[in-house]
Amino acid sequence: MSHDQPPPEPLEPPNGLQGPELARAVLDAAKARRETARSQRRTQPRPGAESGRRLRGYSGPGPDPRDPQLLGNMLDRLVQTRGWQRPTAEASLFGSWDKIVGADVAAHSRPVKLENGELTVEAESTAWATQLRLLAAGLIKRIAGEVGHGVVKKLHIHGPAAPSWSKGPRRVRGRGPRDTYG
Repeated sequence: MSHDQPPPEPLEPPNGLQGPELARAVLDAAKARRETARSQRRTQPRPGAESGRRLRGYSGPGPDPRDPQLLGNMLDRLVQTRGWQRPTAEASLFGSWDKIVGADVAAHSRPVKLENGELTVEAESTAWATQLRLLAAGLIKRIAGEVGHGVVKKLHIHGPAAPSWSKGPRRVRGRGPRDTYG
């Protein structure tokens, strides 16, 4: 604060109240605000409760929302309310690949990515890639049965990636590795 400005004037109390009357008016206003906030909280339902009223006392012999819940049921409810069905199905596809397609096929292939309902699968060899292409319709049915319909609509099956000698720090122009192998 600079020395040129006059000190601020004190605020005038509302309605000219002073002393104990002012304190009583402020206290009454605070109580009124607290009561309106409390009544608004009572009318809004709690998450998981059917009505806005809180259940009191002990739960009876029948099912009650206050009873302990199974973890699986709680997770299912959370997935439903948050809309995580699709990401959960996709994650279970990658997590249980060997259970879905069988141990023999899973030993020679792996899922790489899933985008827009198209699953990319990488096979161990070109022979396995050909075999998987022949089994593609059956694999899609198995995936739909285990994970859910519409998660995988199409399969892209690739063989192993061949090494590329066209890039790198020791690249030599010309015919490349063909002139050394034959």
